[in-house]
Amino acid sequence: MSEPRVVSDAERRARLGRRHALAESVDGVLEAAESVVCLHATEPASVYLSARARGGATRDDVSRALYDDRSVVRQLAMRRTVFAFPADLLPAVRGSAAARVAAQQVDRLGKEVQAAGHARDGQAWVRETCAEVLAAIRDEPATTVQLRGRIPTLDLRVGADSGAKWGGPSPVAPRVLTVLAADGSVVRGENAGGWKTSRPVWTAVEDWLAAPPRPLPEAEGYAALVAAWLLRFGPGTEDDVVWWLGATKAAVRRALADVGAVTVHLGDGTPAYLHPDDVAPVTDPGPWAALLPGLDPSTMGWKERAFYLGPHREQVFDRNGNGGATAWWRGRIVGCWTQRDDGSVVLLPLEDLSARASAALEREARRLTQWLDGEVVRSVYTAPAVRAAQREG
Repeated sequence: MSEPRVVSDAERRARLGRRHALAESVDGVLEAAESVVCLHATEPASVYLSARARGGATRDDVSRALYDDRSVVRQLAMRRTVFAFPADLLPAVRGSAAARVAAQQVDRLGKEVQAAGHARDGQAWVRETCAEVLAAIRDEPATTVQLRGRIPTLDLRVGADSGAKWGGPSPVAPRVLTVLAADGSVVRGENAGGWKTSRPVWTAVEDWLAAPPRPLPEAEGYAALVAAWLLRFGPGTEDDVVWWLGATKAAVRRALADVGAVTVHLGDGTPAYLHPDDVAPVTDPGPWAALLPGLDPSTMGWKERAFYLGPHREQVFDRNGNGGATAWWRGRIVGCWTQRDDGSVVLLPLEDLSARASAALEREARRLTQWLDGEVVRSVYTAPAVRAAQREG
């Protein structure tokens, strides 16, 4: 038996550039989402900025994909995070990662409801309340605030935490909607805020999608997600896939076997996996530059990030592992970016750059400034390097 081939860090960076539509752009918002499996959507603006970086999509293009064509759908899934998925991937997501999150949230909320003295059987309370809220949404889509006005139960409070800085009980409304969003009963429909603001109008899935997704069996769902991930992020280690998927090692190992993943070695000898249809070496696409928003899939796609992050972890990622807005050159994070109050984009290099890299990134900064057209995007996921620069004035 021949030894597994070695995929060097240089080839991994080449793959990242090509597969993630950063070195070779795509035409549409759906294609941008597919290039990284799904777009992070924890912050609404990140969907727009990530799609723009991969194909120059306008804000109208992204809104059209989300709200008119509905080819890209926001769904709570891996690691209790909101993503914008291609619609045809929803059956896999709902049957696997989202179902896991939903079960976890039902259990957690049920325990907190019991601890707060609201019910003797917390899980029964969660099931009954979710059914009541779902019925109300089916009757008329509504924001969270509107639902709290219609259903007094949603104002009950749970989860006091005297040890936290902002500890204290909070309304159950967001928690109930988290369960319904994870299990796919409801979706984030129209946005009652602007493109940078999240005020979703909760809508029954059957009222949002012409063909509501039927969840795949768990194993099939995980296999489909792992196959999609390998095609875009491979090679990756078992730990990379476990982290991205938010699943158990047992589930990931079964999915890798079901996909027929091919074992390779990374440059340091660590075993990793490629999709069986994507084992050939990938060549360097040539120079490319990109400015990506906080929590972009390319920044957050692996657990082990040294091949593209280098020595910049503490400057890019906060203590919770959230990556801020980044500047890329030829498959590596080489800086961050922020904005002035007038909306202009400012680069913050984290290392010495060549004249060619500096010029390419400055061009990207001008393009992004023009695209933003005076709009300033604020994020709670700000890179430590940016925070430091802001403190220094």
